[in-house]
Amino acid sequence: MAKEMIAMLLAGGQGSRLYALTEKLAKPAVPFGGKYRIIDFPISNCVNSGIDTVGVLTQYQPLVLNEYIGNGQPWDLDRIYGGIHVLPPYQKASGSDWYKGTANAIYQNISFIERYDPEYVIILSGDQICKQDYNEFLEFHKAKGAEFSVAVMEVPWDEASRFGLMVTDENDKITEFQEKPKNPKSNLASMGIYIFNWDILKKYLEEDEADPNSENDFGNNIIPNLLRDNCKMYAHRFSGYWKDVGTISSLWEANMEVLDPENSGIDLFDDEWKVYSRNSGMNAHKIGENATVENSMITDGCRINGTVKHSVLFAGVKVEEGAVVEDAVIMGGTTIKAGAVVKHCIIAENVTVGENAVVGAMPTEDEKGVATIGANVTVGAGAKIGPNAMVRNDVKDGEEQW
Repeated sequence: MAKEMIAMLLAGGQGSRLYALTEKLAKPAVPFGGKYRIIDFPISNCVNSGIDTVGVLTQYQPLVLNEYIGNGQPWDLDRIYGGIHVLPPYQKASGSDWYKGTANAIYQNISFIERYDPEYVIILSGDQICKQDYNEFLEFHKAKGAEFSVAVMEVPWDEASRFGLMVTDENDKITEFQEKPKNPKSNLASMGIYIFNWDILKKYLEEDEADPNSENDFGNNIIPNLLRDNCKMYAHRFSGYWKDVGTISSLWEANMEVLDPENSGIDLFDDEWKVYSRNSGMNAHKIGENATVENSMITDGCRINGTVKHSVLFAGVKVEEGAVVEDAVIMGGTTIKAGAVVKHCIIAENVTVGENAVVGAMPTEDEKGVATIGANVTVGAGAKIGPNAMVRNDVKDGEEQW
């Protein structure tokens, strides 16, 4: 039985600009918003949009991601026909090959797509925070009689040169594509979310694979080739919340925006468009009698006996008496010991911050850095971690890192 549209989710990214957070973790598996991982957003968008067949293409450090997705049950994607499938690079009779680029990753999985004989394929990025109705996007694609459509978002003109831009006519037909141009002709930034007619996508993937000079990339190769051949290409304008959390500062900022849904545009409490995730399985959180908690996200299993202000705490975080946590993102299983002060920082999973240690500092005019501690690190008692520090290894008692 043919599917109208299936999703292919590119989740092999290294996220090298997230440094300590992605050393042993694919970027889409990075925790976000108290109880989620980044990949929960595109998967939940699929489910909420009625897409029940999703291929997840993994490559870099896939262990946690594979384990997290499992059989897809948290997203109601444990289906007999369709469902969610993790698709790593694999060995074929002709040999094995890593995914060489975004287009090559899809090319290597043509046989998976053909099992479902879809009319349309939506290509998604696994490393963005975005709530989007893909069904509405498909209706736009059909109404335009398009062969290819791309989701775009208006960005400020002074930032436009950082993005791949779609130049369109008055009917949103794409006339030109500019990749991070010095002199932008448009401020419609590509979100890296594409809908193709499957027959068109297959044809261009096969052509691209046959070209020895190709980088096998959608932005650099497939889209320019579609333009060259005057294909029916349209830009679908998206106006909701969208954030590429590719840097430490943007990841910290997006987590802080979760605490202000009325003004930021990202509402994780929206029952009409839920974001689903795998349950931590922990007990309820507990706030001690001497604790202070203000405007914060506190998740399952947390034990709070200190002060927590404007912060996001993931499952199983412990804040001991006398400790202060402010403007911070504290990932699962981390312990902030008595008297420690943790401000304006991201602390990864299973970290111990020792007694009276200091991590990060509130921003000043001269210093706005977000201190970052990698997973499984121990910060010794009385240690000091400066606001620009990126800590990957244990820090001894009393040691300073800036």
